[in-house]
Amino acid sequence: MPTAPSPFTLDKDIAVPVRDGTVLRADVFRPSSPGRYPVIMTHGPYGKDIHFEDFNAGAYSIIDEHGPYMNWETVNPEWWVPQGYVVIRVDQRGTGHSPGRMALIGRQEWEDHYDAIEWAGVQTWSNGNVGLLGISYYAIGQWHVAAMQPPHLSAIVPWEGAVDIYRDWSHHGGILSNGFADDWWPRQITGNQSALPPGADNPGKAVDGNADLLQEFRDHSLFDAYYADRQADLTRIRVPVLSAGNWTSYALHLRGNIEGFMGAGTQHKWLEIHDGNHFTPFYTEEGRLYQKRFLDCWLKGDQRAWHDEPPVKLFIRDSHGGGQFRAESAWPLERTQWTTFYLDAHSGRLDTQSPEQPGSVSYPAPEGSATFLTAPFKEDVEVTGPSALHVWVAADAEDMDLFVTLINIDANGKEVTFEDASGIGNRGPVVKGWLRVSHRALDEARSLPYRPFHAHTERELLEPNEPVLASVEIMPTSMVFAEGHRLGVVIQAADRNDPTRFLHNDPQDRAETLFRGTNTVHTGGDMDSYLLLPVIPATD
Repeated sequence: MPTAPSPFTLDKDIAVPVRDGTVLRADVFRPSSPGRYPVIMTHGPYGKDIHFEDFNAGAYSIIDEHGPYMNWETVNPEWWVPQGYVVIRVDQRGTGHSPGRMALIGRQEWEDHYDAIEWAGVQTWSNGNVGLLGISYYAIGQWHVAAMQPPHLSAIVPWEGAVDIYRDWSHHGGILSNGFADDWWPRQITGNQSALPPGADNPGKAVDGNADLLQEFRDHSLFDAYYADRQADLTRIRVPVLSAGNWTSYALHLRGNIEGFMGAGTQHKWLEIHDGNHFTPFYTEEGRLYQKRFLDCWLKGDQRAWHDEPPVKLFIRDSHGGGQFRAESAWPLERTQWTTFYLDAHSGRLDTQSPEQPGSVSYPAPEGSATFLTAPFKEDVEVTGPSALHVWVAADAEDMDLFVTLINIDANGKEVTFEDASGIGNRGPVVKGWLRVSHRALDEARSLPYRPFHAHTERELLEPNEPVLASVEIMPTSMVFAEGHRLGVVIQAADRNDPTRFLHNDPQDRAETLFRGTNTVHTGGDMDSYLLLPVIPATD
């Protein structure tokens, strides 16, 4: 990257000492004028010296901000420093210019982050208030370090950031989400390790080249100590939180943004959910000004900047690819009408009335599926919030994977698809949910009818063709189903044929000997299966 012009002062590769004596390296962008300024920090593995365009040229070509200091999923100092902020980018241990063994997603990373925050809070150019703002990986760590309560941390903005490494990221409903890790780890992580591989110039073991995150996920298929050690105690978060999620990021971050908002111990917390791809909203003028108003309040003390902001701000999506933001007072919405739509195997319908007769529908696994549709809606119907499928199922195999998809069918019988966060140009359904039926045991203390919470601590395999009740957590969504459209639920034994990186096709996790066979969905009678949806009544 080039040398910073005035009015910047750019300090390159500044030493940031941490508690075990390791020295991390950071770039500090600060106003040239003397003074004490609030700090915006990121700490992560993608490389502070790698330009956004070099990291992801496709994404760079479609975002609104450009410039010589743009860096993947971090703020643009050319905009933020003139607003009166110091911008700090820290290379995480073992990546970029920081030495050591890379330690992603764990206590070592978050302790280093804590120490970097405390270092920044006492520098001569700092006013003592450090805020965290970044996308994705730069958001995930915010939940964890905030729960450690560094004294100089004053606010966080986790923009599309997961909370629960198991439920949000590694295993969807207990099913290994290998597609993303297969792509992300080699493409975005290993190439930025801060040591040479073994060879003549470096005869020792690679710093991180032998690490394999996906294999760690495979080795820990249940929620065990590996994941428990990587859980943030959200109740310990005391600083103000602006949690910004994305309806289309349901396969990685959205659940975490909502769970983080709900669980954070602070009284000062806000939830915003937008739509679109994974990176564009962060860099729009609207996005920057929204972030700035929050940080001006909590890092600069400008109470007027944020005093009338609603606790919840949601983009309500319509059936035509548009929508608008709407202020709300709570999540889930206080006026939610929790509505039961029963599955009917005889008619293939979803209806608010239970089927008159019991029935069943079977499909081959992993290729087959079963679809249930409402009648065409007589008026616009809004569904906004979390939902769940409570379904009686059986299989002639030992286990069964449920891939559940909510779809929007137009008056011509064609599925309406929407921009998806999984990749540039990708389009997908309304939302999805997943469950490995052997993981069906609920954590009753944390479960709600509309948000099942599975323990994932043990497996309970199936008896051949013996029905069991499975409660599937469907990720939150917002959709106004237009008059004449139908809502559908598709139950499958494998991923749909959608363009996405978030696939679940690992041969070790989904061995055919365990899952291939015939799956059956039961409906009606003593085995009523139903979809519980958050229907929002129209307002005048």
